[in-house]
Amino acid sequence: MSELLLKDKVAMITGGSSGIGAAIARLFAEEGATVAVVASSDTAKAQRIVDVISQSGGRGKAFSCNVEDLAQINHLVSDVENALGPVDILVNSAGVFFPTLIGETSEADFDRMVSINLKGPFFLIDCIAPGMIARQRGKIINVSSVSAFVGSKQYGLYGAVKAGLVSLTKTFALQLAPHNINVNAIAPGNTATPINQDIRTEPEFAERRAMIESSTPSQRLFSEPEDIAQTALFLASDRSRAMHGSTLLADEGRAAGL
Repeated sequence: MSELLLKDKVAMITGGSSGIGAAIARLFAEEGATVAVVASSDTAKAQRIVDVISQSGGRGKAFSCNVEDLAQINHLVSDVENALGPVDILVNSAGVFFPTLIGETSEADFDRMVSINLKGPFFLIDCIAPGMIARQRGKIINVSSVSAFVGSKQYGLYGAVKAGLVSLTKTFALQLAPHNINVNAIAPGNTATPINQDIRTEPEFAERRAMIESSTPSQRLFSEPEDIAQTALFLASDRSRAMHGSTLLADEGRAAGL
């Protein structure tokens, strides 16, 4: 039997109660990590994932945090480390996804998109990095999107913010690589998660599904969350120790071109 890739590590995963984050939490626990599963507001949702982890023989604990709120971020990191120990791996998977068309986007929606998808990761890294620097080790993984590389007329702000996260990944890598801390990102394509259930199933999104089909070389219109989790596992393990500031596309070929 091969050695567990994340044995005795503590991993904190925002957005860990559903979708890609939940798949990462389950896989990391299978690979030996103790996982802090962080939901946006309802700890009970995170506990459901922790229960699945526990039933499989893994270790985890449920937390909640509104990543728009710096005070809550500080409390989260303190609570996780008091309960589980120093965080070895941070996965920024919390995010929101909705259209932002010209003339139809409110300031509140703009601020929410930027706060959750960019401000949150910035301050989570800002809060966790000092401890990692002191220990001279750590892994930080940001979940970006293929939308950072391929434009979308309906989801332009989402793409812009995710592109910002790619840039932020490089910036933090430059600062933290000298301290044996790897900062990298994943850019998933369309993935079958609750955040896009309407696009996958509702009749009014038939045109968008057709567009996705025509622009997806692999013809897998939606990856499975477990596919993305495997990419995260690689970045969280020592197998990626030479990587700093990289973004791995896991997009079924959408960014390769038409």
